[in-house]
Amino acid sequence: MKNEEYKKLSIKEFTKAAGRYESNHAGIYEMCKKDYPDILEELEKEPFRDLLDAGCGPAPMISLLAEKYPDRHYTGLDLTPAMIEQAKKKNIPNTTFVVGDCENFPFEKDSFDAIICSMSFHHYPDPQAFFDSVKRCLRPNGRLILRDVTSDNKVLVWLMNTLEMPLANICGHGDVQVPTRDVVIKCCKKAGLKVEKFEIRKGMRMHCVVRKPMGKAIGNER
Repeated sequence: MKNEEYKKLSIKEFTKAAGRYESNHAGIYEMCKKDYPDILEELEKEPFRDLLDAGCGPAPMISLLAEKYPDRHYTGLDLTPAMIEQAKKKNIPNTTFVVGDCENFPFEKDSFDAIICSMSFHHYPDPQAFFDSVKRCLRPNGRLILRDVTSDNKVLVWLMNTLEMPLANICGHGDVQVPTRDVVIKCCKKAGLKVEKFEIRKGMRMHCVVRKPMGKAIGNER
């Protein structure tokens, strides 16, 4: 499928799911429970003032972070207008929600100290465009904390990308591909970002920390 077709599928899928995601029994809250502790652990290592949640959905992650750090400013970006509508209903202080494409952030250069992206990256048909946007919008020495599903088992990844993802598309989901270590490192290097950490944790969960260098970009190493 073409890139725009994937995005249309995602908007259609998440428009239907937007209201359901506000239920405490919805899968997004279970995902949040898995990802929030690790994201919080990384954020606690360095101070931040302005944070972007790329692919924020109805803002469960921002809700949790705003309770922990109410004096920071948060921005939530999502491609699906219905998700942003749900997020705005929460009236989270010091927060801005924007409908937009995570492959082309609608923000000024050097806008954020930290960017988080949890279980959204596998919906992006052009991962390089995402990392290019991260590079542009992070401040020098800022960090991206990326969480998604992945594996170093090439056979498993092939099966998921060849069978599971196309089946998901037929069922109306906008899943594109399982992001791999090689893809992330290659895209970051091309964008001028440094991969500081790439781990595969319990449940095939990618935990990746990427930094925008202070000065001239340097190559990433595995």
